[in-house]
Amino acid sequence: MYCSIDILEDPVIKNVIVLQTVLQEVRNRSAPVYKRIRDVIQNPEKHFYSFTNEHHRETYIEQGRGESSNDRNDRAIRVAVKWYNEHLKKIEDEEKIQVIFLTNDRTNKEKALEEGITAYTCEEYIKSLTANPDLVDRLACVSDEGKEIESGKIIFPEHIPLSKLQQGIKSGIYLQGTYRASRDNYLEATVWVHGDAEENKEIIIQGLKHLNRAVHEDIVAVELLAKDEWVAPSSVVLQDDGQNEDDIENEEEKENILKTSVNKDMLRPTGKVVGIIKRNWRPFCGMLSKSQIKEARRHLFTPADRRIPRIRIETRQADTLEGQRIIVAIDGWPRNSRYPNGHFVKSLGSAGDKETETEVLLLEHDVPHQPFSQAVLSFLPKMPWSITEQDMKYREDLRHLYVCSVDPPGCTDIDDALHCREYIKNLEIKIHTYKLLSSNLCSLRSNVDRLAFSCIWEMNHKAEILKTRFTKSIINSKASLTYAEAQMRIDSATMNDDITTSLRGLNKLAKILKKRRIDNGALTLSSPEVRFHMDSETHDPIDLQTKELKETNSMVEEFMLLANVSVAQKIYEEFPEFALLRKHPAPPPSNYDILVKAAKSKNLEIKTDSAKALAESLDKAGSPTFPYLNTLLRILATRCMMQAVYFCSGMDNDFHHYGLASPIYTHFTSPIRRYADIIVHRLLAVAIGADSTYPELTDKHKLADMCKNLNYRHKMAQYAQRASVAFHTQLFFKNKGVVNEDAYILFVRKNAVVVLIPKYGLEGTVFFEEKGKPTLRLDYNNEVPSLTVEDTTLHVFDKVKVNIMLDASNIQHQKIRMVLVEPKVSYKVYDDLLK
Repeated sequence: MYCSIDILEDPVIKNVIVLQTVLQEVRNRSAPVYKRIRDVIQNPEKHFYSFTNEHHRETYIEQGRGESSNDRNDRAIRVAVKWYNEHLKKIEDEEKIQVIFLTNDRTNKEKALEEGITAYTCEEYIKSLTANPDLVDRLACVSDEGKEIESGKIIFPEHIPLSKLQQGIKSGIYLQGTYRASRDNYLEATVWVHGDAEENKEIIIQGLKHLNRAVHEDIVAVELLAKDEWVAPSSVVLQDDGQNEDDIENEEEKENILKTSVNKDMLRPTGKVVGIIKRNWRPFCGMLSKSQIKEARRHLFTPADRRIPRIRIETRQADTLEGQRIIVAIDGWPRNSRYPNGHFVKSLGSAGDKETETEVLLLEHDVPHQPFSQAVLSFLPKMPWSITEQDMKYREDLRHLYVCSVDPPGCTDIDDALHCREYIKNLEIKIHTYKLLSSNLCSLRSNVDRLAFSCIWEMNHKAEILKTRFTKSIINSKASLTYAEAQMRIDSATMNDDITTSLRGLNKLAKILKKRRIDNGALTLSSPEVRFHMDSETHDPIDLQTKELKETNSMVEEFMLLANVSVAQKIYEEFPEFALLRKHPAPPPSNYDILVKAAKSKNLEIKTDSAKALAESLDKAGSPTFPYLNTLLRILATRCMMQAVYFCSGMDNDFHHYGLASPIYTHFTSPIRRYADIIVHRLLAVAIGADSTYPELTDKHKLADMCKNLNYRHKMAQYAQRASVAFHTQLFFKNKGVVNEDAYILFVRKNAVVVLIPKYGLEGTVFFEEKGKPTLRLDYNNEVPSLTVEDTTLHVFDKVKVNIMLDASNIQHQKIRMVLVEPKVSYKVYDDLLK
C-alpha cells in the first residue's frame, strides 16, 4: 500500500477494498500516506472501501504460537481475500466479479498463489493495464538495491542499522538531530541536536560522504569528528550544476574550496551522518532535466527547493514533461548512486504559468489549500445573516459608539476596530476583534452590525491603565479607513467630527505608549517590505515599491500590542497551566557577531548584553553624511533575532518577549488569519464567564502539541510569503530589460556580496565567480568584513550601483540577477562577466 499510494490516487484506479489490517500498518508507517488513503476512501467517485476484517467473525484470526506479528498480518490479509471471493460468488449478478490481491510482499504473493488466490505485485498489475501506459511512470522502486546504477562504484558509507544507532545514541557515541540542508551550498548542512546537548546544539556537516544520503528534515544520527577536524560554516555559495553522475572528482574539487584556512574562533562542532533514524520524504515539486541520450528512459529531476538533491526517475513521457512543473517522490538512495531514486507522480502545468507556480509555492511550503469539504461548509451561517435576540442576551450593545477600523488599502479581512472617548476626566479606549467569517461576516466592515470581542481600558491622559475589562459585544463600525485616510483626518485643521476626535485621542495615547515601551527596552527594528501594484485585468505586477509607514500604522500597532498583553495577563491569571502565550527568546551572543563587526567597520559600537542596551546603541548609531546607515543596522539587527514562538504556559517557565521587552504576550487581535488567536478568544471567553470550556482546551499536553503545529504553520507561511514576493518580483522585471539602481551591501561572502536596493526593498546576490567565465582574484576578510575583487575592496554598508535583470536561462530557477556597475572592478575578466 505504501509503495502504491500515487497509483491508487490516479482516477483510472477504482473499485478497491482496503483492509483494516493494511490501514493500521500504513498508519504506523506514515501519517501523511495514511491521510491520503483515507481521503481516497472518502471520495465517492473512486469506489474505495475499507473493510474492518479485524472485527469480522469470519475474517478475524488469532496469532499462532511462534508466528511473528508480520506473518500473522499477512495471513489475515489472505484470509480476508478468500472470504471476499466466496462472499461475492453468492451475489447474483450478470457479470462475475473477480477479486485480485495486490501486494509488494513477494513472499505473501507466493503463499496467496499457492492458496488459489489471484495475486499480483503492484508493478505486474499496472504493466498489465496496456490502455494506461503512463501509470508505469508512477511505480515506486520497491527497494534501494533493485534500482542501483550499473557502475556499481560505492560512493557513500553504509548506514548503521537502526538498532545499533539507538544503542549508540543511548551511550552517547552518536547524537540524534534534525538534518537541515543549506540553500546556498549543496555540500554543507547542519544538524540540530535533540535534547539537552546545549554545547553541541548545532553540528556542521561538510562534504558529500559526510552528508551520506541524508535529505532535508530527515532525523539522523551523527558522529562528532575529532576537534582537529572541525570546520567553520562556509562562506562560499555552491550550487549543484548537474554534472555527470560518475564525476565524483568534480565534487572533491568543490569540497577543497570549503577547506580554506579560517580563524580558530570560527570553528564549530563538526560531524558526519552515520545513519537515518526517520526519513521525512514528501512529494517534491520541480522539473525534469531531460537526458541528452536519445530515447533514454532514465532522467534527472531537479527539485524547486535547492535543499533537496536531484532525483533519478524513469519515464516514457520525457518529451511531454519537459518544460512542465511536475511532482516526484523519492523511493530510496543506494550507496552507489550520486542521487536518490524516485518516481513520477503527476504534472502540475507549464513552468512560468502563474496558477502553476502558485500551486508549486503552496505545495512546497506545505500550505493546505484544498477546498473545504461539504461537511465543513455545512456549518456556515445561513444567509442572509443577522443578529438575533439570542445574541443580544449575552453581548454588550456598543453600536452607538463611533468605532472605526484602520487598515492597508484594499483590506477585506478587517480584524480590528478602535474607539476612544472622553470618560469623565479619563479616556475610554476600546479594541474590538471579530467573531464570525473572513471577508464578510467576520470582517468589521463599516455600517453593518457585527459580533465582536472587546477589550476596554480606562486610561488617564498619561496613558496609564486604570481599569481593564473584556466583553463579548455587538458593534457597528462607522468608517473603514486606510492608514492614509486616518492620517489625513488627524492632520486636518477643518475636521472635528466624532471619528476624527477619536483618532486624535488614540494617536496621542499611542505616542506615549510607544515611548514607554522603547524606554523599557523594546526594539525598533527594520525589515524592507514591498508592495505590488497589480494590473486590474492581467493581475501582473506593474509597480513595485517599499511600503510607506505613517503615524497611524504605529497608532494601530500600539493598541494591538497593548490588547495582546492585557489578554495574555488575563488568561494566564485564570489558567496558569494552559494559557496559550507567545515568547521571543533572546538571541545567543554569537548571533550578533555580524552586526557588531559591520558597525565596527563604520567606527560605531553596538552593545548586545541586553535588549535595552541594543535599542539604545541602535538609537545612537548613525552618520550625518549617511542617513540610511541606521536603517541598514536595524535591518541587520533583525537578521540576528530568534524566531518568536507559541507555547503553553504549563510547559515552560520563560515567558519573556525579548523584542517587545514584555514579561508576557499572546496573540488576540487577528482571529481571521491566525488560529492561535481563535484559541486565545476561547480561553478569554471562558475566563470572563462568557463561554464554557472543553477537554482539549484545558489539556496542557494537547495545547503544547497544538503550539508546535502553530509554530510550524507560521514558519511555512512566512517562507511561502517570501517565495510569493520573489515570484512576483520576477514577473515585474520580466519585460524591464536591464534596470540600473543604487544599492547597499548587506553581507559579504567569499565569492559574492548580498545587496539591498532601497527603492524596491529588494535583496539580491552579486556573484564574482560564474561557471564558464574567467576567474577573478578574490580576497575575503571575515574580520572587517570585506571582499577585495582584483583591486577593488567592498565593505558591508558600502553604497554601490547594480544592474538588475531577470535571468531566465534556467526555467526551473528563474532569478533576479545583479551585476556590480559601480565601483567598477578594474580588470578585463569582470567586463566579460558583465556581457
